Amino acid sequence: MGQMPRGRFKWWVDWSQAHRRAEEILQYIGFTGVDVSASISRLSVSHQQMVELAKAVAQKPRILILDEPSAVLSQEELKRLFALIKRLKKESTLIIYISHRLHEVFEIADRITVLKDGETIGTVLPQQTTENQLIKMMVGRPLEAIYPQRKSQPSAIFLEVKNLSRTGTFSDVSFSLGRGEILGMFGLVGSGRTDVARCIFRAETPDSGSIRIDGKSVKLKSPHDSVQRNIAMLTEDRKRDGLIMSCSICDNVGLATMDQVSRWKLLMRRKQKELVQSKVQEMSIRPAQLTRLVRELSGGNQQKVVLAKWLLSNAKLLILDEPTRGVDVATKVEIYHLIGELADEGAAIIFISSELPEILGMSNRILVLREGRVVGEFTKENAGEETLLACATGIRVNS
Repeated sequence: MGQMPRGRFKWWVDWSQAHRRAEEILQYIGFTGVDVSASISRLSVSHQQMVELAKAVAQKPRILILDEPSAVLSQEELKRLFALIKRLKKESTLIIYISHRLHEVFEIADRITVLKDGETIGTVLPQQTTENQLIKMMVGRPLEAIYPQRKSQPSAIFLEVKNLSRTGTFSDVSFSLGRGEILGMFGLVGSGRTDVARCIFRAETPDSGSIRIDGKSVKLKSPHDSVQRNIAMLTEDRKRDGLIMSCSICDNVGLATMDQVSRWKLLMRRKQKELVQSKVQEMSIRPAQLTRLVRELSGGNQQKVVLAKWLLSNAKLLILDEPTRGVDVATKVEIYHLIGELADEGAAIIFISSELPEILGMSNRILVLREGRVVGEFTKENAGEETLLACATGIRVNS
């Protein structure tokens, strides 16, 4: 963008040369297989991130700032990113790498600076500190206290999914979920886990299969039907599917509960503001200004707004797809404990994540998906990072 090769006339873009140049840049950064003529809106989130990275590197910068570059990348894509960073370092490029994933920071950083609430807490060398020490600097509590200590055990079955299938994405997915249970769902990019979640919520329509809630078969036709059945879904891409970025905090938090604050199909603004205000304060959304546009908030506060929207609906089934993506560690801890409290109060929760530590830290049971099928089911006690990853990559199958 802004550097298009010209033809004989200044107003004429040489598209053949432009496509070749784009392919060369993508190949240089280690990302191939992207159709350079495709519309960005039709690419996956991870491929969009590749294009964004290629755009930055194309200008051969002396200083490269990467803000959460790995949030939507698979493990293989992450390896390519790290290889690129090491290559750029050898070419004397200064790199500022912003991330909430501590293992990444330890792998590539020469120095680590911790910031909290807009202030510098300190700068340390990776070889002279530990992950636990960094977490204490960031959130004021040790690693062991990040995940909630659950007070209750799962009870009666609330959700049963049988032989759910959607052509081209997943097939014969079956599982059950109890009240007060957090069911982790893990898989690599393309495993079908998000598609399964969207079909349960009816954001997409499955080709076959059945869903039972509280022992009764249900025929959901749309997300509206799901909301009426007390089902909520926090989507993977909050900006595209979870929020209206040009609307206020109040409008976004109140989206799923407009029926509760309407009379004769007219919205009672004062009642809505009272309802939303209490939830905004409870979840420490900052700034707590109901008229503030959501696009002006940080990623962590935007995620809290999406959560607040569904918590107001008093949902009994919560489908959480990457609920902590792109948020800082302190906000992650808040979200973890909030999810734990909801489960203790009897909510049934599907917890989808690419981060193995949080899947293991939050789940009662874990399903592993690969190529659209459930290939493993583990209890919290018999699961480990290596076991789950081996199952997700096809090295091991556990049923």
